[in-house]
Amino acid sequence: MAPVKVTKICCIGAGYVGGPTCAVIALKCPNITVTIVDLNQARVDAWNSPDFKLPIYEPGLEDVVRQARGRNLFFSTDVDKGIEEADLIFVSVNTPTKKSGVGAGFAADLNYVELATRRIAQVATSSKIVVEKSTVPCRTAESMRTILEANSRPGCRFDILSNPEFLAEGTAITDLFAPDRVLIGSLQTEEGISACQSLSDVYANWVPKERILTVGLWSSELSKLAANAMLAQRISSINALSAICEATGANIDEVAHAIGYDTRIGPKFLKASVGFGGSCFQKDILNLVYLSESLHLPEVAAYWRQVVEMNEHQKRRFSKRVVDTMFNTITGKRIAVLGFAFKADTGDTRESAAITLIRDFQSEKAYVNVYDPQVVEDQIWADLTEAQPLVPVDQIKKQVRICSSAMEACRDAEAVVIATEWKEFLDIDWEEVYKTMNKPAFVFDGRLLVDAAKLREIGFKVVTIGRPAP
Repeated sequence: MAPVKVTKICCIGAGYVGGPTCAVIALKCPNITVTIVDLNQARVDAWNSPDFKLPIYEPGLEDVVRQARGRNLFFSTDVDKGIEEADLIFVSVNTPTKKSGVGAGFAADLNYVELATRRIAQVATSSKIVVEKSTVPCRTAESMRTILEANSRPGCRFDILSNPEFLAEGTAITDLFAPDRVLIGSLQTEEGISACQSLSDVYANWVPKERILTVGLWSSELSKLAANAMLAQRISSINALSAICEATGANIDEVAHAIGYDTRIGPKFLKASVGFGGSCFQKDILNLVYLSESLHLPEVAAYWRQVVEMNEHQKRRFSKRVVDTMFNTITGKRIAVLGFAFKADTGDTRESAAITLIRDFQSEKAYVNVYDPQVVEDQIWADLTEAQPLVPVDQIKKQVRICSSAMEACRDAEAVVIATEWKEFLDIDWEEVYKTMNKPAFVFDGRLLVDAAKLREIGFKVVTIGRPAP
């Protein structure tokens, strides 16, 4: 069966995955028309904004959109038109962790995936290749195929593929331009393999063929969860070791450097921190936990659950260290939290360690100044309100102030907490900061970012994660 030559792509969902991925496809494949559709009018308007104030901050993304938008890249709220015209449809909608019902707190909420799938079946008048781009539990494709076949029009055929994303926020465009691998899963039937080849041909416009991996459908779905679980496991492992370092006098930087030289281990993801965040790691591990329990594998579920529990422990441990160091009380004291995004070079705050730290500081009756160069005020208030549902918004706003610069945040503070590794924090005039702070002035480095020795020369009391107290 000859593969379909793809000339029109529709992506349902203009979020962190669908937007950048399909923008790069449009840039690299000028012969393919790419339409990204979303029901959120404000989001689509932002993608179409004349001044390119995009709804997502990602280095390099604006340049990609500037080159392709209006040529062969389009953003629209007309979902039905996008579906009807496309040869290939990416389903790239949100799959958050369920907050209620069966599997609450662990299982992925597939409501948006099902709604998108039903819409495709309802609207499509010709055969389509439907591609799971969202992170989904194993065998979701089977549910999608059942829905499509039960609701499709006569003569319409749907082939389901899995094409998980492996992007790191902050380097997503670089990752898309030169991916470690592109993974495509299909049913191992003649039709499935043909559909797989059609998508492979799209990526082959810029990705070397040896980096395009084709596997079975279920292996592809599980590989995404497995990759994120393994990466998060490394972070929790090095963070667990950081606690031992603080207690024994060892230096976590030196330990990580030493073990990273082992070629079997390698140096990546061995940087201790206040904890991982983002939209994927915790969600995907909890998904894996739920899957393991559903398959009656309690020991496997417990193993992966511990990765998340260690991450939460690291955040609590860091908060406690701040309180313990500041003479066992921070009541009435002002703490500057530098960074609110879960990592540098992104505006994403999902599961950010800063949210937990600020909540903990508030519960100790401290005042908090917050500064982040990319996260908007509304997002900060929304996250802090969600983290403390029993605390009135007015009370949160009495204790928390959002600042427009790092210098403003540090003024009259007793302590500075580095929660995100923004490069601009390296360029802070720390001598000037010291002059404006109450004494003794503390710096708590949760990202191994600043030169502790230099700050101590200025007069700061510096506490660094993974290193013993001086």
